[in-house]
Amino acid sequence: MIEVENLTKIYGKKDTTFTALNEINLKIENKSTVSIIGKSGSGKSTLMHIMSGLDEPTSGTVKIDGIDIFAMKEKKIDAFRSSKMSFVFQSFFVEANATCYQNVLLPLEIAKVGITKRKQMVLDALKAVDLEDKVNAKASTLSGGQKQRLAVARAIVNKPSILFADEPTGNLDSINGDKIMKLLFGLNKSLGCTLIIVTHDPDIAKHTSMRILIKDGQIEGIEKGRK
Repeated sequence: MIEVENLTKIYGKKDTTFTALNEINLKIENKSTVSIIGKSGSGKSTLMHIMSGLDEPTSGTVKIDGIDIFAMKEKKIDAFRSSKMSFVFQSFFVEANATCYQNVLLPLEIAKVGITKRKQMVLDALKAVDLEDKVNAKASTLSGGQKQRLAVARAIVNKPSILFADEPTGNLDSINGDKIMKLLFGLNKSLGCTLIIVTHDPDIAKHTSMRILIKDGQIEGIEKGRK
C-alpha cells in the first residue's frame, strides 16, 4: 500500500514561493489501477514524482508497504525505487542507436542481475509487448508506437510492484495510444503490479479503479471505479 500523509511541496523562496501540493492525503491499495487527473500545472506530476521518491516533499510522508521512504538516505531511496518501481513517460527515452535488446537490458545491468538470467528476462519483456521480432533491431528504426512499447518492456523487465506512467500516450495517435493503454492494464493483471497513471484524459481515467482529481495542488475528489 502507498500511504501519503499531509504532503506539501513548495517551490521557491520568500516572495517567489509556489505551492505545488498542499496537504495531500490518500491511500492506494496494492495491485490497483489509479489515475491522477488534472490540468497542466495542477500538481499531478509533482505528486507522482514525490510518491516515487524522484522529488522530496517540503513536509509530509510517503510510506510504501509501511516504509517511510524519506526517512532513508538518498542512495537507499534510489535502491528502494529500483527494486520496487518502474516508469513510463510521455517521451520515450529509448537509446536510438542501441538495439531493442540492449535498451531492455539496461535496468538489469543497473540492478546487477546475473548474466545467466538476463537474456530470458529481456526476451520475456519484449514478448509481452509484441516486440519479440525486433530483438536485434535498432530503436531508431521503430515507429512511435513501437518505441513506447519498447519503453514499457524496459519498465517491466524487472517485474516492478509499482508502475508509474506519466502521460504515456501523449506522443501517440489514438490507435497506438489505445494499444499502449490496453497493454498497461493487461500488465497490471499479469504482473500483479500497482498501475498509477498521470493523465488529463478522462477516457483513460474512466478505466481505472481509483481516480484522484487534483486542482491547484489540492485533491478535489477521489472516485472509485471499476476493478
